[in-house]
Amino acid sequence: MQGIFAFSPAKWKMDWVLVAVLVPLLLAGLITMKSLGGSDAEGKGSDYFFIRQLIWVAVGLIFFFLASSIDWRILRNGWLLFYLYLAGVIILFGLLIFARAVRGAESWIRLGLFSIEPAEPMKLILILVLSKYFSRRHIEIAHIRHIIVSGLYAAIPAALIFLQPDFGSAIIFVAIWFGMILVSGVSKRHLFFILAIAALIIFVAWFYLLAPYQKARILTFLNPLRDPRGSGYNALQSMVAVGSGGIMGRGIGYGTQSRLEFLPEHETDFIFAAFAEEWGFLGVGVLFFLFGVLFWRIIKAAFAGESNFEKYFGVGLFLLILSHFIVNVGMNLGLLPITGITLPFLSYGGSHIFILLGALGILMGMRNYGYESGFSHKSEDFALSDVRGA
Repeated sequence: MQGIFAFSPAKWKMDWVLVAVLVPLLLAGLITMKSLGGSDAEGKGSDYFFIRQLIWVAVGLIFFFLASSIDWRILRNGWLLFYLYLAGVIILFGLLIFARAVRGAESWIRLGLFSIEPAEPMKLILILVLSKYFSRRHIEIAHIRHIIVSGLYAAIPAALIFLQPDFGSAIIFVAIWFGMILVSGVSKRHLFFILAIAALIIFVAWFYLLAPYQKARILTFLNPLRDPRGSGYNALQSMVAVGSGGIMGRGIGYGTQSRLEFLPEHETDFIFAAFAEEWGFLGVGVLFFLFGVLFWRIIKAAFAGESNFEKYFGVGLFLLILSHFIVNVGMNLGLLPITGITLPFLSYGGSHIFILLGALGILMGMRNYGYESGFSHKSEDFALSDVRGA
């Protein structure tokens, strides 16, 4: 390597198709936020969320292009990933002791004018750790001990985040691990074992771990009319907003559910409902198409990686964005419980935007040195068919 910035301008190649879908996704969130207005808790200006999000998008895009020019083979260092993972776990543990609760959850570290949500970088760290783990053991992954060890890597931060309490983010950690373990080639016998353990955990969580308000959310998901003025209010208002958009939408700035404050958290949890009300079915169709192209480019970049480490990282990033997308859209449509999960690239949040754009930049950097080395994924074992099943 010639240094961390290892690519000359002639060798540095950007996936401009991916950039072409990222830009409208980011703009969709900014335009929706601008049309809704909205001040912070202290009433500081009608464009409070829009201005701050614009700054985070600009910073995130700079980091995206910067990260795409870096040789990320340094991330294959197991000790570096271990220290990053350990630091992340310590910070999450410290939140439970020292953090001040915001909206009922101890999820944020306040740093003057802005706050950081440690759960977001921890998702990226978990993907890197699991990528390293599976890339070294993909042939013997059918052994049950590797399922257990990798599960512990995910379970520790997931448990700490669950205790904040942040049930939604804990689900994302489990989804990332479960998806990556499936790609790694787990045997069907062990898969059934995992599902049985998951069922047991759900049983224990329902009776001994879930707070009353979390149980209420799940019960209200099954029947939103059960408590239309209480825990079912958000779900009903979200469904009303989506339905009122019709085919063409009400138009930018004319979404009554969000502008009149009937729709809560319209800049974060329910920005999809706010978008659907203004842009309608056609706008939602375009949004889904853009996400589909984004997922395709992520998988394509993953399989251009130089080694299994890069491939697993791309798959993990795909799972991260996909799980956020499915959970957020599902809860906005009343198909899934409301868990506070954001919509990738559209929802307000600096940590969320910065980590996603940074992770995509890392993937682009991995793609660059994969092409530079002339690597073909056919030359290395990767896939379910290469695993010796138990």
